[in-house]
Amino acid sequence: MGGGMTVWPAVYTVRVMSCYTCRNNELFDDLPPREQVAADDWWRVAHDFNSTLPGWLVLVPRRHVTSIADLTDEEAGVLGVWQVRLSRALRKVTGCVKTYVVQFAEKEGFAHVHFHIVPRMPDLPADRRGPGIFQYLDQRGTEARLSEQQRDDLAVAIRAVLVPET
Repeated sequence: MGGGMTVWPAVYTVRVMSCYTCRNNELFDDLPPREQVAADDWWRVAHDFNSTLPGWLVLVPRRHVTSIADLTDEEAGVLGVWQVRLSRALRKVTGCVKTYVVQFAEKEGFAHVHFHIVPRMPDLPADRRGPGIFQYLDQRGTEARLSEQQRDDLAVAIRAVLVPET
């Protein structure tokens, strides 16, 4: 194959093309702040693209994995640290009283393990508490999603207050 073209194995191409997270992980060095709030060798943090709630973060492994049981010991070893650091940063940036941490990875194109780290605001209406929080994901276009600029601004603010692990 000439012309400097890279030929990828078919299984790799299918996985990346069908997995939203893998497509973004492939672009890691060129991602905007909203898609790279923070990262290490195993995890990347993004602001949810479909949210109407400021600060809705998604913590994703940097390799393709579809089950928590398949995380490596290294990935698992820093998972809890990430969840706590992000929760603390969200409290500082958004004023939330706590965070919800949720993982399903069931929607087509989103089977890649990912953890929603969601700020639970003090004035959250009762119908949006617990599982009702998912009403802030704009599935039908009925609410105004946060703009790319809003998500970038939040990402920069969250990144600025993330406390390094000790």
